[in-house]
Amino acid sequence: MQPTGDVHLGNYLGALRNWVAGQHTCDAFHGIVDLHALTVTEEPDVLGRNTMSLAAMFFAIGLDPDVATIFVQSHVPEHSQLGWIMECTVSYGELSRMTQFKDKAAKRQQDFVSAGLFTYPALQAADILLYDANEVPIGDDQRQHVEITRDAAIRFNHRFGETFVLPEAVTPAAGARVMSLQDPTSKMSKSDDSDAGCVYLVDDPAAVMKKFKRAVTDSDTGPDAVRYDRAEKPGVANLLEINAAVTGRTPQAVADDYEQYGRLKVDTGEAVLAVLDPIRLRHHELLDDPGELARLLRVGADKAREVASATLARAHAHIGLLPAHPFS
Repeated sequence: MQPTGDVHLGNYLGALRNWVAGQHTCDAFHGIVDLHALTVTEEPDVLGRNTMSLAAMFFAIGLDPDVATIFVQSHVPEHSQLGWIMECTVSYGELSRMTQFKDKAAKRQQDFVSAGLFTYPALQAADILLYDANEVPIGDDQRQHVEITRDAAIRFNHRFGETFVLPEAVTPAAGARVMSLQDPTSKMSKSDDSDAGCVYLVDDPAAVMKKFKRAVTDSDTGPDAVRYDRAEKPGVANLLEINAAVTGRTPQAVADDYEQYGRLKVDTGEAVLAVLDPIRLRHHELLDDPGELARLLRVGADKAREVASATLARAHAHIGLLPAHPFS
């Protein structure tokens, strides 16, 4: 995950909560990909602060450093080293067909578009292949990246011998689909023009309640105004889905408890706070103890490097690169 801003409710209910639940079922690696964030970060010190904040959030939501491997990408230099090998393995044509590059470059057409934005699928391939990953949990917008990773691994293996495990893209159990509180037809996003529609995990309780109380619904005042109908009542459906996601019920069951929007908004905000309050407090505790946070990240980097260095050494040997100490 890129450290490009605060984590919001959509990130948590849509993906991060599943990471926590799944960490005991597989050998999970969760990288904070700060090198990828260089394609959009252009101010000094911002990236470091964001990286610390995201690391604290990973631990605050419940990722266990004794179970999962949580690390910062730039702390594992094998990522950059294998990234260059992958750049030499994928083709210009393959990179030019990546839809995310086209979309992101179009949004930044008046700004500087770095070569790193074009080649970052090669680094992303390295991120995956370094850990002999069998499965890569993805959303639909990332499927193309796993495909180019597989193609690069197949090409490398054909040229130099069996080196990399071919990863499979897997779609994890669907998390909640959280929409903007101000535009319930669009996903909640930190890139929205206004923060009013986006609930951040670090928001204070008053800010969270204010956002929910001002959530967009509709003008229906009939006896069945509160009903679950995403097509006809997207604002109400969004509140019902959020409430259901944090209380463990279905949206329809939540709807049965309400006749007025005001009460639904307040109760949904309070239900969300019951989940977010301990996360926010733990996040603050970790940021107030940078030494402990740095220690946890060193543990993760050491675990990651143990695997990554072996994979990189295997790739170097199969290519036939001269070892650093060939005659020792």
